[in-house]
Amino acid sequence: MNIKKSIPNIVTCCNLLSGCIACVMALEGNLSMATLWIIIAAVFDFCDGLTARLLKCYSSMGKELDSLGDVVSFGVAPGFMLFSLLQKTCTYMTEDPTGGSYIPYIAFVIPVFSGLRLAKFNIDSRQTTSFIGLPVPAHALFWASLSCAMLPFVSIHPTAFVIGFSLLAIVTSLLLVSGIPMFSLKIHSLQWKGNECRYILLICGVVFIAFFHVLGITGTMLLYILLSIFNKGK
Repeated sequence: MNIKKSIPNIVTCCNLLSGCIACVMALEGNLSMATLWIIIAAVFDFCDGLTARLLKCYSSMGKELDSLGDVVSFGVAPGFMLFSLLQKTCTYMTEDPTGGSYIPYIAFVIPVFSGLRLAKFNIDSRQTTSFIGLPVPAHALFWASLSCAMLPFVSIHPTAFVIGFSLLAIVTSLLLVSGIPMFSLKIHSLQWKGNECRYILLICGVVFIAFFHVLGITGTMLLYILLSIFNKGK
């Protein structure tokens, strides 16, 4: 067994493991820990590609394993988080302690469209240096941070929250399979020119998180979408 060639796949498996833990945390209603594990999964997702490039170890298996890990960590896990959030919100709208509604199942639009996004990515040769459609890790970080930040406030206007979250889930999921070009966060040089959007996103992300904490991640992902649209994914 070639250990060197296995290292990127091991890192990818750590992504998958983190996603599984995030799913458990979400189903237990611990959205803060679920968010943390999705962030950890995103770090492993970034590192597996970096490791493969540094070691020059590419494989078809690694590509498929990466997609399987991503659909769990960035599709199923945030879907479970939104499901848990909507279920809790619905308890404020009904006397049934379980939420007594099919509304929370709208959350599974996230894993469904994440799977479609990843399948499209694997067969689209145009997405080597940039993306077409919102990347699933960015989408997952948006929903994880938003769900975690909004949990304490859902009892204030539960009906408005349920309607708003349900519609937003549909809209953002459609962005996954849209034709909107999105820039990649991979930096090939440290020069400002050619990396303007990446540096602006990084600086603003640090400021957002410093001031707004977990909700700052949501703001950073929104800025990523706006910068991509404004600069046409460059």
